[in-house]
Amino acid sequence: MQVPGLWLCLSFGCAASLSPSCLSAQFRRPGDFILGGLFPFGKDTVNVTARSEPTLLLCERLYTDGLIWALGMRFTIDQINNSSSLLPGVTLGYDMYDTCFEPLVALQPSLLFLTRSGTTAIGVLCNYTEYQPRVTAVIGPLQSDLCLVTAKLFSSFLIPQVSYGASSETLSNTELYPSFYRTVPGDKNLVEALVLLLNQFGWNWVATVGSDDEYGRGAQALFLSMAGADNICIAFEGLIPTDLAEPNAKKQLEDTVRLINSTKVNVVVLFSYSLPAQALLEHSIRMGLGKKVWVGTEAWMLSDIVASTPNIQSIGTVLGFVMRAGTVPGFQEYVAELFSSVAQEEFCRRSRELSSQVNAEVLDTHCRQCDRVTLGDIWPALRVTTVQPVHVAVYSVAHALHRALGCTSKSCPKTPIRSWQLLHFMNTLPFEVNGQSFRFDQSHGTNTGYKLIFWAWRNGTLTRLPVGDYDQSLYIRRSEILFHTADKKEPTSECFRRCQPGQFRRIKGFNLCCYDCTDCSENTFWSSTDSTGCSPCPQHQWAPARSTACRDRGERFLSWAEPLAVALLAAMALTAAMALTALLLFLRHRHTPLVRVSGGARSLLALLWLLLQSLSCCLYVGRPSAARCSLQQLSYALCLNGCFSSALLPKALEVALVTELPRRAAGLLRWVTRGRAWLLVAASLLAQALLCFCHLRLGPDLLVADYESLPSEVLLVCGTQSWAAFALLHGYNSCLAFVCFLCTFMVQAPARRYNVARGITFATLIFFVVWIFFLVIFATLRTVLRAVTQICTILATTLGILASYFGPKCYILVFRADLNTADYCQDPAGEEPEEVNG
Repeated sequence: MQVPGLWLCLSFGCAASLSPSCLSAQFRRPGDFILGGLFPFGKDTVNVTARSEPTLLLCERLYTDGLIWALGMRFTIDQINNSSSLLPGVTLGYDMYDTCFEPLVALQPSLLFLTRSGTTAIGVLCNYTEYQPRVTAVIGPLQSDLCLVTAKLFSSFLIPQVSYGASSETLSNTELYPSFYRTVPGDKNLVEALVLLLNQFGWNWVATVGSDDEYGRGAQALFLSMAGADNICIAFEGLIPTDLAEPNAKKQLEDTVRLINSTKVNVVVLFSYSLPAQALLEHSIRMGLGKKVWVGTEAWMLSDIVASTPNIQSIGTVLGFVMRAGTVPGFQEYVAELFSSVAQEEFCRRSRELSSQVNAEVLDTHCRQCDRVTLGDIWPALRVTTVQPVHVAVYSVAHALHRALGCTSKSCPKTPIRSWQLLHFMNTLPFEVNGQSFRFDQSHGTNTGYKLIFWAWRNGTLTRLPVGDYDQSLYIRRSEILFHTADKKEPTSECFRRCQPGQFRRIKGFNLCCYDCTDCSENTFWSSTDSTGCSPCPQHQWAPARSTACRDRGERFLSWAEPLAVALLAAMALTAAMALTALLLFLRHRHTPLVRVSGGARSLLALLWLLLQSLSCCLYVGRPSAARCSLQQLSYALCLNGCFSSALLPKALEVALVTELPRRAAGLLRWVTRGRAWLLVAASLLAQALLCFCHLRLGPDLLVADYESLPSEVLLVCGTQSWAAFALLHGYNSCLAFVCFLCTFMVQAPARRYNVARGITFATLIFFVVWIFFLVIFATLRTVLRAVTQICTILATTLGILASYFGPKCYILVFRADLNTADYCQDPAGEEPEEVNG
């Protein structure tokens, strides 16, 4: 079946005009669908005679691997053409070109593939939906830098391109390269395997070298980013030239070897194709670099060019990853039969006969001198070179074409197919090759995993020995690896000592491996081996310095068993005992003039409030709670108000009225003396109670868990939620004290009379002094001393009132009973003091 303009282009390596031998004609064959190829094929060294061609870039170094890949494509196409179930009735042809590892050379056949079918011109259209190019799909080229050039062209026309060797992660961007596919894993998978290999052997001080091309630069950049994240330090990173004919190439290689030697590393990771890698290793041997562990990739690990370097065994140990690929059944027999079928001259003649059936006017120059390419030339590489990626690449397009055409197992309809119609089937559907299922992932690649290869030398012969596997995880058979060291064990490659548990690495300078081991500080812990920092503990935990784990915090508050709490409770008990003693003493002498002039029953009530105020110190000891925090300020304010309004305020007002307003005193004194004075007490207590309610509504003290003040404990304190509510609550008592002070501080006592005003003055003055100190300290404290400060304030205020107001009276009652007379203890109002009933 002939479908006009439907070509399948397989691209491999230099332009057809640079054919390495008369074999080149064997890579052009007509068919219903043409596979065009860009291979780096040919012998190791070929004398190219077509130098006079002005439009072509010439390649002086050609590769046997490319010839094998080209033959692999031929084999696969012949296999598909002979199949009765895949594309039945459809014949695939091929048209292969050589890229010469040069982007400009690769562009020439690529542009040819884009020309309109049957012409040599590329149509410039707004809509290419119905555009029929010379090819339907492209396979190749091998290298990433060439694919980055060609993929942009083919993606513009949505022509499927399947590479059998490009691994650059840049090509994984399906938005930029929607029609690019590859049958090899991307560099990201390779670098992950390399990092795991280094970690398993404990090699954290390594050098890395890449070839100065897309593959070397891209893979090295990925390796540097992943190695840093896994605490692998890079002692040296460098690039080596890919064009060894450059004037500075030799100097660059020598400088690279010297810099590697200066780092004293034992492991070198090399991302390069075979020729730059061979040049670097050759210079390493010549300059006496010494034995190292060379960690490589498939790009040079399987190359006979590198393996044939003189004295290559002296470089040390070679380990590396190659793609896990199966064999292609029947391929070696196919190649052997191809080379043994006819003599070389007959082979060339038939090749030209086949080539004459293809349009030879476009990008074609027949070779003028046929090299004698024999089976012996390619047989050693045939046992090493992996053909499966090419095999799978051709089959992926063939299966997509089979589905796009709507073929059955017996026939294919004659349906025109556009290139973009293949993309859907390549993106979504798996395909089978030799009983193995393949599928392109989201980045249009196939991840088949890797084998770890060890170069084993036995009697001077190189054997590439599989010693491990990688597929998301790495397994190594260490016993099969014989290193270059004296004991055949793995060498060390570390630039630093391991930090001790509880220490982290503090980087010095710009090199990640230059650091000091620094102890983790308090409340941080060492979380992982060779960590570059300590992890903070959760809020509810703590850790001492140089710790490897966090511990649960204890609770810190003023407990009953603390010596300080015991001392304060003893002071509280003493203060309460003094208040109780004064209360009992006043109660016993309640009918005497001194008690009656002090307020009588109101004095007893004031002493009772002072007793309760002393006992309220117990609210500040023990584990605080929300309820206790709310009660602390309320109890103090209410008890103090009860004392002021019962004893101090009525007597201070009485003194002020008598001394400052004698003419109006007679009418006003009845409101602050005798029975009506109790109305003043009740009104004051009611006002304080209302303020307590406002304090609860505006913002009572609340329980605060402070995790910052103490290193190993959580501090439980009662925190002030609203300073406005606090000021409102205690401001009223301060106003009462201020009124009492104003009413009494200027009053002079009559001669040989008891001075009631003096006790009130000193009591209120002590109150203000205590509160000034209290506010300054209380507002800044965030420890258990906050509770201590409040207890001390309560006790100081209580003792101040007891000592200044009730103390002198108790002294008279006990030691100077002769002064407890009506004359000495005359009421300021000049009237009979009230009596205490009972």
